[in-house]
Amino acid sequence: MTFSPPSANIPETALSEEPAIIVPETKPENGTSGSAAHLLEVDCLSKRFGDLQAVDQVSFHVEAGEVFGLLGPNGAGKSTSMMMICGQLPADDGQVRLDGHPFNASTLNLRSLMGVVPQDLAIYPELTARENLDFFGRLYGIKGKTLKSRIDEILSQVGLTDRAGDQSGHFSGGMKRRLNFGVALIHQPRLLILDEPTVGVDPQSRAHLLDCIRQLNADGVAVIYASHYMEEVQSICDRVAIIDHGQMIATGTIDALLDRMSSELLLRIAEPSAEIRSEIEQVAEVRNSPGDGEPLTIVVSHDQQADELTLNATLTHLLQILKSGHVKLYEVETNEPNLERLFLELTGKRLRD
Repeated sequence: MTFSPPSANIPETALSEEPAIIVPETKPENGTSGSAAHLLEVDCLSKRFGDLQAVDQVSFHVEAGEVFGLLGPNGAGKSTSMMMICGQLPADDGQVRLDGHPFNASTLNLRSLMGVVPQDLAIYPELTARENLDFFGRLYGIKGKTLKSRIDEILSQVGLTDRAGDQSGHFSGGMKRRLNFGVALIHQPRLLILDEPTVGVDPQSRAHLLDCIRQLNADGVAVIYASHYMEEVQSICDRVAIIDHGQMIATGTIDALLDRMSSELLLRIAEPSAEIRSEIEQVAEVRNSPGDGEPLTIVVSHDQQADELTLNATLTHLLQILKSGHVKLYEVETNEPNLERLFLELTGKRLRD
């Protein structure tokens, strides 16, 4: 998502093809919404740039007090979707509803419900950390002791208290990301939109940001977390939607999505004869290695309810085949369901960086 300071976090008043896989969902335990309406509803958003269909009929909802992950590779349509949701880009088709009301760039009275952390930094490098927070806080109408207290709270929350008086332009990449995050929190929004907030940051800053998100979620703030880092999404999100080429290809709770997948037992073996390989392929899948001379992989898939006796019988049969063909077995490992595997199975490719 591309925003140039200061417009990313300033309220508007301060400025003149494949069917999606939908699985059963459960309401987040910390969901606090007491009405039938969702905090955010995205209905059939679409956006085209020339011949490129960047976003195609994207729909989802976010409850109060949950973390919703929007997962996909770079160029999938995540950032374009985020820009339409927060009113920075008009949609060609579809609607966004915030707290039960239609929302767009002109809906000024609802903008304070939302905080946005864009992928591109939206802070003033010539201002200190405290001055950045003070500036954006005033734009939201926060003043005096309330603003000072809020700034101190944010600086502590993002771990920048000791650097409050330093120009943000001299900060490391991770510190800039943390300040960018803090700016979006200054007005205490009910919905926080994060677009690739940990891109290019050091491990310490990444861990700090993820901890902040977990705490905000515990406090009842709803979060949309757009990322192409599978492990981050899996660790903090209640529900996820997977988007690729502008389309939603799966949505649901992480547990429900992963329950659709089987576990895998992987056996790495030396190259067998054609006859032995044919015998193996009658029992299990064989995956070729990426290079010549590398081990082959026998894949034995089984779901969580698989009969242990059946699985053991399959393994015994495979080991007998390997032994009869004098095929060396290098290692055995398990491959449990995860979002990376789910994405690979749905799209036929690994996540693009």
